[in-house]
Amino acid sequence: MTKRTKAAADTRPVVRCAIYTRKSSEEGLEQEFNSLDAQREAGEAYVRSQVGEGWTCLADRYDDGGFTGGNTDRPGLRRLLHDIAAGRVDCVVVYKVDRLSRSLLDFAEMMRTFEQHQVGFVSVTQQFNTASSMGRLVLNVLLSFAQFEREIVSERTRDKIAATRRKGKWAGGWPVLGYDVDPQGFKLRVNDAEADRVRAIYALYLDRGSLLPVVEELAARGWANKRWELWKGGWRGGGPFTRTSLYGLLTNPVYVGKVRYKDEVHAGEHAAVVDPAIWQRVQAHLAGNGRGGGYARAGGPGALLRGVLRCTACDAAMSPTSTTKGAKSYRYYTCTAAAKKGWKTCPAKSVPAHAIEQVLLRQVRAIGTDARLRAEVLAQARQQDEARTAELAKEQKALEHDLRGWHGELRHLSGLLRPGDGNEPVIRRLAELQEQIAAVEGRGRAVRDQLAAVGRNLIADDDAATALSVFDPVWEALNPREQSRVVNLLVESVGYDGGRGKVTIRFRPAGVRTLARELADKREGMRA
Repeated sequence: MTKRTKAAADTRPVVRCAIYTRKSSEEGLEQEFNSLDAQREAGEAYVRSQVGEGWTCLADRYDDGGFTGGNTDRPGLRRLLHDIAAGRVDCVVVYKVDRLSRSLLDFAEMMRTFEQHQVGFVSVTQQFNTASSMGRLVLNVLLSFAQFEREIVSERTRDKIAATRRKGKWAGGWPVLGYDVDPQGFKLRVNDAEADRVRAIYALYLDRGSLLPVVEELAARGWANKRWELWKGGWRGGGPFTRTSLYGLLTNPVYVGKVRYKDEVHAGEHAAVVDPAIWQRVQAHLAGNGRGGGYARAGGPGALLRGVLRCTACDAAMSPTSTTKGAKSYRYYTCTAAAKKGWKTCPAKSVPAHAIEQVLLRQVRAIGTDARLRAEVLAQARQQDEARTAELAKEQKALEHDLRGWHGELRHLSGLLRPGDGNEPVIRRLAELQEQIAAVEGRGRAVRDQLAAVGRNLIADDDAATALSVFDPVWEALNPREQSRVVNLLVESVGYDGGRGKVTIRFRPAGVRTLARELADKREGMRA
């Protein structure tokens, strides 16, 4: 090697190469030399072949064993992307393109990240150069076929499951109470102790006639859902029954020796644990009651507290329901936690809709007549405005500081440009600065618009008080849908403590101000 050649090699930049490996299944990973090792060995050999170009292999391993290429939720890939963002990687080497990703959209997003950080990409078995448009075209074509292959495999898997179920075989999934999975034949085998419990649950439902009493009785007996051991280690399941899980057990045709595939039901290979006549009686009873146990959701806009009423004891939403006795319908709000776990778990259970709605309406209408309440809510709105204005002003100041610094750097770099070659690093940095400045200027415009919007939303307390003073007579003229809109505008949440019979209301200060402005505008329009 001549002195000139050696000097050129000494000044050649080092290309730090990260080798990424992936295998979809965990099968074989326990071997001393597995697929991940083979992929890495091929990548290291390729990097060694490029040592004359300054390539060197990073010691860190970026391996994902047992992870699909259909998404980016992989620990090895996350570490790789983190190191790329930190500037520790110059080139990513994979054995095949689909090792990095089998999703065209995910791959395109990663390629944009690579380009942003000037990181190259190489596939050992598929020669292309991502620096050229033709190379990128070839890369996208290869990835399109990889995604197509993944989708074909998914379709074949679904078809196999469908064919398996139609033959009455168990095609996998979570085990159910009453059966164990035979590891030898991959079939359902009756668990006698659990089967007796399943039959007792069916008899209990026929005796009680409703889901919630059964849920409460099962909780009192300490009976739980199926618990099973994972093949990776650990346990799953075993939680207490809820109305949803009980309904699933009572409607599962597996207990009469059948298997379900979508809307189809086929005779199964496994033995039944529930008498078909009892199973049919339970289905007829469930259909008569409805899954909700006799309650139906109250529809229409008349449920003023839909979405805002909560049971404070259970920290759960209270949803509108109704029941009919004779020719009369009664509306309630029921605790969703109690509906799932049983009435005994909640002191609130339910509350008559009309009674609690009247409590809210008295407070809402008091905004227009109670000067103290109105002043308190308007003071909160003013504090929110001031806090938001201060927050936006602080962000605006920080953006202006960044812009001043970047514009100064632009002027400095522009003076470093010289005729001829050798300007690439400066030009690259100038391009980055232009992108950063454009993004920050766009955010600055948005901040100015938000500041102006906050200013436009301001309304003097006296003007707001005057506008809200006409709220009470206006309320009477509103139809139920308009009243629901006003409640959602004014009220952030309503808490009901059934144990103490206490109702707490949190108003939405910004909504009160918005309503005041609407009333003021409406009054001005009437004057005009």
